[in-house]
Amino acid sequence: MSAQKVRNLTFNEERTCFTCSMEDGMRLYNVDPLAEKLRMDMDKVGSVSKVAMLHRTSLLAIVGGGSRAKFPVNVVKIWDDSEKKFVLQYKFSQAVLNVHMCNDKIIIALKSCIYVFSFPNDSKQLLQVDTRYNPLGLCEVGPLGERHVLATMGHAVGCIQIIDLSILGKDSSSPISINAHQTDVACLALNSQGTVVATASEKGTLIRLFDTTTRQKLVELRRGSDQAVLHSINFNPSSSYLCAASDKGTVHIFALKDTTLNRRSAFAKAGKVSPFQQYTNSQWSFCHFTVPAECACICAFAKGNSVVAACVDGSFHKYIFTAEGNCSREAYDVFLELLDTCDF
Repeated sequence: MSAQKVRNLTFNEERTCFTCSMEDGMRLYNVDPLAEKLRMDMDKVGSVSKVAMLHRTSLLAIVGGGSRAKFPVNVVKIWDDSEKKFVLQYKFSQAVLNVHMCNDKIIIALKSCIYVFSFPNDSKQLLQVDTRYNPLGLCEVGPLGERHVLATMGHAVGCIQIIDLSILGKDSSSPISINAHQTDVACLALNSQGTVVATASEKGTLIRLFDTTTRQKLVELRRGSDQAVLHSINFNPSSSYLCAASDKGTVHIFALKDTTLNRRSAFAKAGKVSPFQQYTNSQWSFCHFTVPAECACICAFAKGNSVVAACVDGSFHKYIFTAEGNCSREAYDVFLELLDTCDF
């Protein structure tokens, strides 16, 4: 497994595919059913730190990085698999930490700013957004609704900023600032409509949801009481559920529309005042499942009431959940051992 060390896993915007950036190249997988759709080996791309996919198209954004990198870490190269060649590149003065592509724009995150370019035709810079120090390159895009919303790190501790990319150049396109946490934000997610943003801090105990227009806090979800690193948060397409994965080896599932499904503390159920009010008022996940502990993974909703998790150890997990809080494993695989299959 060492020669195949996984450096990064990233879903496409619809969560129907995920890319795998590795020390010896990259691979692209279909989620449901799990199948390898593309691989590019060392001789073509070298070690890769990040790969982003535009929806389910042939366009991929590739960033080099690792022990045998072929491309600089400060360059984003656009590969068109239908033409089997690189068709664009973006070069910066610092390492590229994150990339998103959506419809007619590409968003590229550095450690203290975000760049937005028109894409892929007549590509030019549209916007530069300065941020607080952002070592993870946190930025998310809600690309499927009428609004193309960008969420990223704000300027103060615990703050995020929301930018409506669909009205760039207008006075109302100024960023909206949300005070989300008392410590730095460590994980972000947007629902597909761009109307709700989910945030988690470095503590990793709480996930807070905010309206991206009014800045109102909608709900507070509790992952747990002990500190954790959240690697992934995702909404289902209808924004009725949310899943979250941390380094504790647990993927939690929360209800957002019918919040009575979520667990509360015994004090809250009895209508009593608890000396630990922050725990009493929070909503806990109504079901969960486990993946390898201390292993970074990404999670997302798949067909039906199912959640998938892809882990950097190469394992792939699919669980079916019910409103009663039951979780049962439907599939387990090792995606690195799959053979390359046909194109989309």
